[in-house]
Amino acid sequence: MASKAISKAWYKEMCVYQIWCRSFKDGNGDGIGDLAGVREKLPYIKSLGVDAIWFSPLYKSPQADYGYDISDYRDINPEYGTLEEFRQLLDEAHSMGLKVIMDLVVNHTSDQHEWFLESRKGADNPYHDYYFWRKGRAPGKAPNNWLSTFAGPGWSYDEDLDEWFLHIFTPQQPDLNHDNPKVREEVKDIMRYWLDMGVDGFREDVITYISKKDGLPNGFPIPVACGMEHYDFGPNLEKYLTEYRREVLDNYDCVTIGEAPMITPKKALRLIGEGPDKLLDMVIPFDHMSCDGFLINWIPVKFNLKKLKKCYANWQKTLYGKGWNMLYIENHDQPRIVSRYGSELYRAESAKMLAAAYMLQSGTAFVYQGQEIGMTNLHLQSLDEYVDFQTISTTALMKRLLHLSDKTLVKIASKASRDNSRSPVQWTGGKNAGFTTADDAWFRVNPNYPEINVEKDEKDPDSVLNFYKKLIAFRKDNPLVIYGDYKEHYRSNKRMFCYERRYGDERLLVVCSFSDIPVRFNAPEGFDLSDGECVLNNYPDPIIIENGFALKPYETRVYRFRA
Repeated sequence: MASKAISKAWYKEMCVYQIWCRSFKDGNGDGIGDLAGVREKLPYIKSLGVDAIWFSPLYKSPQADYGYDISDYRDINPEYGTLEEFRQLLDEAHSMGLKVIMDLVVNHTSDQHEWFLESRKGADNPYHDYYFWRKGRAPGKAPNNWLSTFAGPGWSYDEDLDEWFLHIFTPQQPDLNHDNPKVREEVKDIMRYWLDMGVDGFREDVITYISKKDGLPNGFPIPVACGMEHYDFGPNLEKYLTEYRREVLDNYDCVTIGEAPMITPKKALRLIGEGPDKLLDMVIPFDHMSCDGFLINWIPVKFNLKKLKKCYANWQKTLYGKGWNMLYIENHDQPRIVSRYGSELYRAESAKMLAAAYMLQSGTAFVYQGQEIGMTNLHLQSLDEYVDFQTISTTALMKRLLHLSDKTLVKIASKASRDNSRSPVQWTGGKNAGFTTADDAWFRVNPNYPEINVEKDEKDPDSVLNFYKKLIAFRKDNPLVIYGDYKEHYRSNKRMFCYERRYGDERLLVVCSFSDIPVRFNAPEGFDLSDGECVLNNYPDPIIIENGFALKPYETRVYRFRA
């Protein structure tokens, strides 16, 4: 039986709600989301049925990369509130049965962090080796050819020192040198600080980048992220993660989720394999989020369902009984999924279908703010409207190398930019979507808020929001969803995704249409639909004809079978 293969743990049974605080809810009327806004909405979060909140970085930051450039790991960004407000929020969340997960960003700091400011004072400063300072290959030449993952140089020059510092992301995010034992001690102290306060774990930002190859050799010359082969899953990654796990994390009942760009399921098992040597509880995969483009979706192609199904099957099959999956289809780094893999014309139908498609697989499910009401991309009309550094730098690179027009770049950015997921959450149909009482929000509110908002969805029993609530409750009430095995059907079908889950004497059949035209579905061998119970569907009155049916545009049906 499947239950014998899977060890149980509280983090495996969670559904997690991600909050990107700046755009969640403004509680003090200054146009920027904050902790007061989160506290106001804790009852709403609890009403979803989720078990935990993951906060994107709340720490003190100049906001060059909206919080992923940290200037103080032990304080809250003043725009969001105070440390005391966070403690109150933590206590209130815990009293409601919600766990709280923080973002741990230790591949890099802000260039305004005290460590970096000290490191700039000279090679004899004890903090100089906290970062990768190097002499140039020649006057005006960086130490190697590495490029930022955000499109641009991977090194910046300090004229006073006549040295260069490494930054895999923005120039305001210098990389920390984890080869320095003092840096690793600092990281351990940061972990202890928040865990002692009561947080329940960490999502660890680009954690597979923290070890760089000795000597920092040149990378293969590509226009973005040149050098990645020398720091992705670097030589001491497992050694350092082991140190953090054994000396800190094992002493707390906490969860660890590692962001791991480019990782494969087999490589993931080196980090999350069940047993005494496990280093992380989950990793965040990326391959299923690139089924409509390349280079983090900046080279768009037509959505490929067969590729998506292959990605899902690979992770489900490879990890089952050996490691644990992290399930998501939206976050702060991804455009809105309805606008990508679904259909804005069939917005509600495709939002529900996509939710069922990923949340009924084995793993811990994550939901990003606004996803639960089917928010869509912004469709901004000018490059000047974008505020995300990655978008600005990538469009500039594409313009320079490919000579693309602004019109073309706007069209690409409207589909690929991270800004699409960072517009304020649409709470009501009133001014600024109920996000703020200020005259203007910090960033553009999606103009479709009168039609797409929480207030409206709460009143409609057939809304996207109420479908998510029903789906989350179904996951929680059925060990079959959490711990069952996975088998895909009709693998070569380009319009339909069908898989089964099995746990003991129960089976689940999940059927999803990724098409705007009808798709014929016949039950796989061994399934009699008349013996099953339709437990979830996004169209009324699901009818069965000859052990099958014609799937309507973006329809989903979920049948449960008991022996």
